[in-house]
Amino acid sequence: MASKLLLSLVLAVTVITVAVQGGGGQSPSGPRVLALLDNLSIKESHSQFFKSLIDRGFSLTFKTADDPNLVLKKYGEFLYDHLVLFCPTVEEFGGSLSVEAITDFIDQGGNVLVAGSTHTGDILREIASEVGFEADEENNAVIDHLNFDTIKDEGQHSLIVADPDHLIKAAAMVGPAIAQGSPFLYRGTGIIVDRENPLVLEVLTASSTAYSHNPDEPITEYPHATGKNTVLIAGLQARNNARVIFSGSLDFFSDEFFASSVQRFGDSAQKASGNQALAASLSAWCFKQSGVLRVTEVKHHRVGETQAPNELTYTIKEDVIYTIGIEEFKDGQWVPYKSSDVQMEFVRIDPFVRLTLKGNNGKFQGKFKIPDVYGVYQFKVDYVKPGMTRLFSATQFSVRPLRHDQYERFITSAYPYYASAFSMMAGVVLFSVVFLHYKEDGPKAKTE
Repeated sequence: MASKLLLSLVLAVTVITVAVQGGGGQSPSGPRVLALLDNLSIKESHSQFFKSLIDRGFSLTFKTADDPNLVLKKYGEFLYDHLVLFCPTVEEFGGSLSVEAITDFIDQGGNVLVAGSTHTGDILREIASEVGFEADEENNAVIDHLNFDTIKDEGQHSLIVADPDHLIKAAAMVGPAIAQGSPFLYRGTGIIVDRENPLVLEVLTASSTAYSHNPDEPITEYPHATGKNTVLIAGLQARNNARVIFSGSLDFFSDEFFASSVQRFGDSAQKASGNQALAASLSAWCFKQSGVLRVTEVKHHRVGETQAPNELTYTIKEDVIYTIGIEEFKDGQWVPYKSSDVQMEFVRIDPFVRLTLKGNNGKFQGKFKIPDVYGVYQFKVDYVKPGMTRLFSATQFSVRPLRHDQYERFITSAYPYYASAFSMMAGVVLFSVVFLHYKEDGPKAKTE
């Protein structure tokens, strides 16, 4: 009996899985979040960030990153919809979790939020390289001698102040943070992104005077990341619309940085930190509570009609109207999408027509004339906009030539030929009349 009681007490003390259910799960991709931490004290030091997730409807499960019972997938199904990695110093994941498992999670549409530090381990560095980022070497920190916080910096100028002007211009990702206009506190490592990767997003960059280096060592070589090439927070939206946010600073999401006042070197006034607003915006984007689009309907028909033709067949040079309905997930519900840059392509191997659709209450419409080339075509919308999910819609149909009874009988360009034919006929008639009625008077015969 005593041994059972002791075992119960040990399990109660060592339990490291805590599930917290929020209200509603307002995300199209699901509410289940697995938060992996270096230790459970991070749950307390970053409580405001986690509370904001719970308030927005997510169900959080907290575990340490080296938990031997970690399982991300069971019976071929993922147990979670989103993953938070606040474990920069972990050397190896516990259980069945690995870099390959996380990569597969992303490939299957899962979303991941990662926070590193100046002590980012090899395993998080490997995850970063898998998605197009490169975290700087261990013990390296972003340093800026002209943009640091004079209140809490300890003399190494590694507690830098990031300007909101250096945020990505994508309202779906950082809209409220840009509107607030507050500076951000950042203490962590620098990130280099693959600029040739069109899926990678530079969410927040350092100023032109920043660089990434070990603050305890003299600079003998050119720093790995310098100036605006030093990325503080990077993002990725994969082709399957899975999303990844990688921050080089775990402290960026901490309660301390959320509540801190910021005083940039050279400024006399203090300002409120914008970390909390940006963290909320980035987590909402990463977990698909913002910037999510879907197609509700696709219609196409001839001008003057309301339904698509039978057998999806059009004739060359017909006037056609194309309409697509698009909705955006916003504030927990689907609303009509508003934009002026949605384009449609009329494609047969290559685009024959490309036009910008006119939008009204989530309905985008365009009118055009089918080219004088028959074949198999597609109405194609491939909408790619920073911060928004990729929207792809393709509708295939055939375009046939005119039937024999649909051609014009008298076309203007043939008038010269018509004239020559009738003139020839008139000439033949005139010649025939002359030839038949003409009598030749021969010489008179001599009479004797």
